[in-house]
Amino acid sequence: MVVKESELPYLRRCVELAGEALEAGDEPFGSVLVGGDGEVLAEDHNRVASGDRTRHPEFELARWSAAHMTPEERAAATVYTSGEHCPMCAAAHAWVGLGRIVYVASFEQLVEWLTQLGVPTAPVRALPVNEVAPDVVVAGPVPELTESVRELHFRFHRR
Repeated sequence: MVVKESELPYLRRCVELAGEALEAGDEPFGSVLVGGDGEVLAEDHNRVASGDRTRHPEFELARWSAAHMTPEERAAATVYTSGEHCPMCAAAHAWVGLGRIVYVASFEQLVEWLTQLGVPTAPVRALPVNEVAPDVVVAGPVPELTESVRELHFRFHRR
């Protein structure tokens, strides 16, 4: 699936949110939930530095959508994110019935960068979203923004 030019502002905001997470001492991930009408409904960044490793922005947005949106609104919504959903977040996304996912950098790219940096592997296997949630429509990566996300991860892990 192709990412449209009109979607780039949402993705740029995800990169900004990832930068905010980095500045707060957290891993650089950011996500934006956009309704079917194009309105930004919610946004968040990583908060795992608190010690709760489930505080991913994609997971938080899935929970927010379940509490604040109808099933029809969730199905029409899109989650834009700096990095492809991990298996936990992909499952949450599918369970609450959210629509498309559009990501800047793939899980595969992230694993490659972390390997280059010598970062130990995560306790959860890196799987593409559709291996966890086969019916979710996914688009990404977005090459014109990927380098910005890579730089944030390199800055975080070189601290």
